[in-house]
Amino acid sequence: MIRHEAHGLVYYTFPSLEGEGIAHAVLTRKGGKSQPPYGGLNVGHRVGDNPQVVEANHRLILEHLGLKPQNLVTAHQVHGSAVAIIGHKHGGSIIPATDGLVTAQSGILLMLRFADCVPIFLYDPRHHTLALGHAGWRGIAAGLARSMVQAMSREMGSDPREIIAALGPAAGACCYTVGEEVIDSIKSSVPHWEKAVDRRNGAFYLDMWHSISLQLGGSGVSSIEISSICTAMNTEEFFSHRGEKGRTGRFACLAWLRE
Repeated sequence: MIRHEAHGLVYYTFPSLEGEGIAHAVLTRKGGKSQPPYGGLNVGHRVGDNPQVVEANHRLILEHLGLKPQNLVTAHQVHGSAVAIIGHKHGGSIIPATDGLVTAQSGILLMLRFADCVPIFLYDPRHHTLALGHAGWRGIAAGLARSMVQAMSREMGSDPREIIAALGPAAGACCYTVGEEVIDSIKSSVPHWEKAVDRRNGAFYLDMWHSISLQLGGSGVSSIEISSICTAMNTEEFFSHRGEKGRTGRFACLAWLRE
């Protein structure tokens, strides 16, 4: 990924999406106003941080990107597979019980929040369609990535073979230990799931990036960029639920279609 620093904020972008018809940013915790344990640019309203400070962090991001809050659409994330089709009428709103947002309308800013789960960016350059998703092991088991591709195909006419996918910073297989029940839950939703699971020292380690790549590949998507930045190993720049024992904030991922 490409690291950027401006006006005290640090964010990353994907080379595979650079120069395409979308703009995007994977924000870090750097540059915000929140105090420890949410130190930095926390955008999570439900983690115990001061709500006024969280709103100030949102304003910092929008001002830096030159975007208007009335064009922002986010979601109440529930670790599921629900996908919402977003238009201008949704501007300034929070979509309930949703982990995937899809739009074909320029100027709509999609934003989701993360602290170990995988940010999923999908872009169809032919139909100028964008999707942003949030998936941890529950989202993987529920098949969110597959649901996002299906929504783009069904609603926008996208051909999965033309979709560009990018998977952002998340807890890597180096750190993401799970129980056997988690492995059992993903077996039916991840093709060749065993390729994404490692067993070391009596514990299971799940590679969420590889799991989602296998799901995307099974849906026909072949262009997939993986960030390979482990949030649990990089808590200086990213919030990590596991790396910080549950007391932490959320970093923002944003994407929007250019005119």
